[in-house]
Amino acid sequence: MRIIVILASAAFLLLGAASGEWKAKAQTTADSTRIAADSALLPDANSPYRYRLRTVVLDAGHGGKDRGCAGASAREADVALGIILALGKQIEENLPDVKVVYTRKTNVFVELDERAAIANRNHADLFISVHCNAGPSAGHGTEVWTMGLHKTTANLGVAQRENSVILQEKNYQTRYNGFDPNSPQSHIMFSLFQSAYITNSLRFAQRVERQLRTSVKRPSRGVKQAGFIVLWKSTMPSVLIEAGFLTNPTEERYLNDKANQSYMAAGIYRAFREYKRELEGG
Repeated sequence: MRIIVILASAAFLLLGAASGEWKAKAQTTADSTRIAADSALLPDANSPYRYRLRTVVLDAGHGGKDRGCAGASAREADVALGIILALGKQIEENLPDVKVVYTRKTNVFVELDERAAIANRNHADLFISVHCNAGPSAGHGTEVWTMGLHKTTANLGVAQRENSVILQEKNYQTRYNGFDPNSPQSHIMFSLFQSAYITNSLRFAQRVERQLRTSVKRPSRGVKQAGFIVLWKSTMPSVLIEAGFLTNPTEERYLNDKANQSYMAAGIYRAFREYKRELEGG
């Protein structure tokens, strides 16, 4: 059984999505009340019909012919895969009741819509995609993204960069219903998809941001929203995590270290465990 949380009204969706950015440190009272109210929709912990988070799909961004962004030596595809494999191992070892599915476990190219299709075919309860960021050499910190309208041109730029991989796919205009990764209008049109899952997407994203900031001690750029194809077609709560900036030499050294990749994975795992316990009423 899977719970689908439907937003109370289209007005709230437009209000929340139009903000384009959800700062964990600047939650409004209304936001807190909303999330608390949503929790009341979950089955009682003693109910025989209570919700169980059974399947999570882990997605390492890029891969194969698409190396993603790069630093002096590190490649986004490799760093993302290292974090995802470490995260999957921790979930498998500590939460044996959860089925872990990977979109890739090696350096192979997987189309964006196929990544979402893997999650859908496996009836996943949560989709976690890990990437690395690029920008000015001074840029630093993590970002956790959910589907929604971009608030700034910077938010749009991140989505455009991550979505541009479809240009390497055959027949991408047909596969993505005429979507143009270079068009702001295209991003706006599908950014309101996933409305049924936005509450739980934000709930999980907030926990990831807090764990990376407090337990892993990574600088945070907040929880944000924009239109990502890899989140667009997934029919479950979904987040995209930007682990840091490979274009910043200090962050590149940190992210290219296997121990630090496992450390970041541990922070995401703790957020996943919290989220699972909350939804299951444990």
